[in-house]
Amino acid sequence: MKAMIIEKYGKNVPLLMTERPTPDIGEYDVLVEIYAASLNPIDFKIKEGKAKFLLSYKMPLILGNDFSGVVVKVGSRVNAFKPGDEVYGRPRKGRIGTLAEYIAIHEEDISLKPRNLTFEEAASIPLVGLTTYQAFSDILNLQKGQKILIHAGSGGVGTFAIQLAKLMGAYVATTASDKGYNLVKSLGADLIINYKKQNFEELLTGYDAVYDTLGGQVLEKSFQVLKPNGKIVSISGLPNARFGKEAKLGWMKTAILSIVSHKITALEKKSGTSYHFLFMKPSGAQLKVIKEFIEEDRIKPVIDKEFNFKDAGLALQYLESGSAKGKVVIKIKSEWAVINK
Repeated sequence: MKAMIIEKYGKNVPLLMTERPTPDIGEYDVLVEIYAASLNPIDFKIKEGKAKFLLSYKMPLILGNDFSGVVVKVGSRVNAFKPGDEVYGRPRKGRIGTLAEYIAIHEEDISLKPRNLTFEEAASIPLVGLTTYQAFSDILNLQKGQKILIHAGSGGVGTFAIQLAKLMGAYVATTASDKGYNLVKSLGADLIINYKKQNFEELLTGYDAVYDTLGGQVLEKSFQVLKPNGKIVSISGLPNARFGKEAKLGWMKTAILSIVSHKITALEKKSGTSYHFLFMKPSGAQLKVIKEFIEEDRIKPVIDKEFNFKDAGLALQYLESGSAKGKVVIKIKSEWAVINK
């Protein structure tokens, strides 16, 4: 099968199109022919070696963390899926590799894809959908009438997050530029802060929750907008000791995380709030819930650009530039091939 690989970590390391063996499947796996994949910041972080503390891979490595496609083969113990099923999913961290023509994936990590979406639209959902669903439901326990600040509302995560927060009945403030204003407004944002002209920490107060997608100083300033006992969930900040313990990283890595996140911990204590670093877990069951939201037209995918498979390297560069409004999608299987399958 054709696949996009890296042979070593590095910012300037190219993505290479190569031939790799079609993966074998285990008894609980399904083999999926991938029709489309989407890119996420974790992809260039993995490529550049920035995620090695939590994610270490052998080379050569096939990149890619979410996809849609068609089941072509199932393992002997698989009952939930059959050949011909259209599915979407996010493989577990040890089995990434969606920039390829096929992937072997555990049946618990996929769901039937939303019937009203194209393969490209469906591929844009799994990682951002699962990350946000777990942030809002499992950690924040977001309730109707609560106030949440969502950073970078026009990005791949933000566009999904605004819709889910509104679906859950929350009041949503978000940050965006002039270029992203109309998009986040159309998705339901109640208050839009132009981050190039305004300081969100000076305008907001008494918020129940913050969903941080940027990290750094933006994360540190976010503690100022929370009310006592408020919560921050970050997918871009530093993991802390709480995460190390929950993820069972061992005492040494947990101790290191405690040291490097000491500033965040101090802000957490000073403000009387709680900080959570989120590392999303694959879940076919949660993808099924998201599928139902989409089929009810309560959430829609937002795609910025689609690239052909051979241009995956350019797509990754485009995503890393920070220009994308919504998701960046890779078409693995050509439209002609899909129509004539």
